[in-house]
Amino acid sequence: MNAPALVPVGDTALHVVREGEGHPLLFLVGLGGRCEFWRPQFDAFRDRFDCLSFDHRKTGDSLPSDIRTTVRVLAEDAIRLLDALGVERAHVVGHSLGGAIAQHVAVHAPDRVGKLVLSASWAGPTPTFLELFALRKAVLRDCGPRAYILQGNLLGNPGWWVMRNHDAVMAGVEARLATFAGVEIEMERMDAVTGHDLRDRVGAIRAETMVICARDDSITPLPLSEELAERIPGARLEVLSTGNHFAPVTVPAEYTARLEAFLAA
Repeated sequence: MNAPALVPVGDTALHVVREGEGHPLLFLVGLGGRCEFWRPQFDAFRDRFDCLSFDHRKTGDSLPSDIRTTVRVLAEDAIRLLDALGVERAHVVGHSLGGAIAQHVAVHAPDRVGKLVLSASWAGPTPTFLELFALRKAVLRDCGPRAYILQGNLLGNPGWWVMRNHDAVMAGVEARLATFAGVEIEMERMDAVTGHDLRDRVGAIRAETMVICARDDSITPLPLSEELAERIPGARLEVLSTGNHFAPVTVPAEYTARLEAFLAA
């Protein structure tokens, strides 16, 4: 089943990728905003699930919008997209900022969520988290987009993986730079990241939930996932031995196996 490339949602239109047949499985991407991040998981699950994802508003191949991007706005986009595609209920997998979006969907539209996976995410900010994103903003403002994108890659990928995949990492930096949405939009998106705080609400989540994180994650460190799992009733915590923040890409076999076991249970 394939969706149109652009699906009207509210004041904008979202670039959607949809592949496979079966129970709907919605993948929500992080700060980069492009659904191509989930390619390894689409390839793994499209023979059993109706896999779908979208580029966030103002990023990738989605259309611009005058509405300021917040996590709540992105969650409303996800719900409206399900409406537009005729999907009543989906398993939801959200990574990083996508995990924050998934929390909002699970809290505010619980009937739309089957199983819930919160990947390398957080319930609310900590002082260290805020310092990290203040640094990332300073790099973007003072050193420019290329330095900012490169810093994100060096922060989010394991050192061993970067050394083995140096040429691919640098090619990815240049590819993202070529489609960079702009400093103002990226700053706005980082404000959405640091402004997300559902610590007092995630306890209301009733979906069967798996929280997953790599032990060496340096952007959303393990204690943030531990806190999420503690605050969500009955949540299961899965910890990968390595993979850093971008574990779905850097250790796709291990990551996908944990996902597969949870969805099949």
